[in-house]
Amino acid sequence: MILTQISTEGQMMADTLSVMEPGRDSIGLLDLMIKGGYMMIPLYILFVLAIFIFVEKVITLRKASKSPKHLMDQIKILVQGGKIDQAKMLCQGDNTPVANMISKGLERIGSPLKNIEVSIENVGKIEIYKLEKNLGILATVSGAAPMIGFLGTVAGMIRAFIGVAQEEGMVSPKLLSTGIYEAMITTATGLVVGIIAYLGYNYLVSQVSKLIHSMEYTSVEFIDLLQDK
Repeated sequence: MILTQISTEGQMMADTLSVMEPGRDSIGLLDLMIKGGYMMIPLYILFVLAIFIFVEKVITLRKASKSPKHLMDQIKILVQGGKIDQAKMLCQGDNTPVANMISKGLERIGSPLKNIEVSIENVGKIEIYKLEKNLGILATVSGAAPMIGFLGTVAGMIRAFIGVAQEEGMVSPKLLSTGIYEAMITTATGLVVGIIAYLGYNYLVSQVSKLIHSMEYTSVEFIDLLQDK
């Protein structure tokens, strides 16, 4: 009886070591990603979506912040010289949020100052909406990906324990550990996707905030210019 128990425990330890030993059955990253199961598909889609939105917004923000450093100085000179049309052409050639706001203000010159200010604010709201477009989707990905990954792990664990329950006799530790690590792949993947999306979202929000501050500062400077004119 004792010999049988010792033999059984020795066999279980051997099976466990065979699973843990890296040299015997090494698994590549691609194999791990495939073993994650069908719940990996939405995680792949969310990852691609997050990368696409991040790259698209970075390009958009870089274009939006490319206003010449001395744009406002040139506008001041032209407005004070009465060259309103040239100032409009300068803004239209720049085609950035700041330039679009100033251009709208130039078009309203001659109207009450309050009306000009309101027109600039309305254009600013439209430009801010364009800058913040799709950021909400990126925030959703950062929260949804870990939850989908955890759901995949729970489903995988259920399948693993169902397989264990259907086994007759002693259950091999290799069978159990394999089912568990395959189930946990989705959680790891979901966390990776969520972290990437979260970091990308916060970076883009900070860049948008900087650009909005620049727009507000320029609009105030432009209104001051009209008051002094």
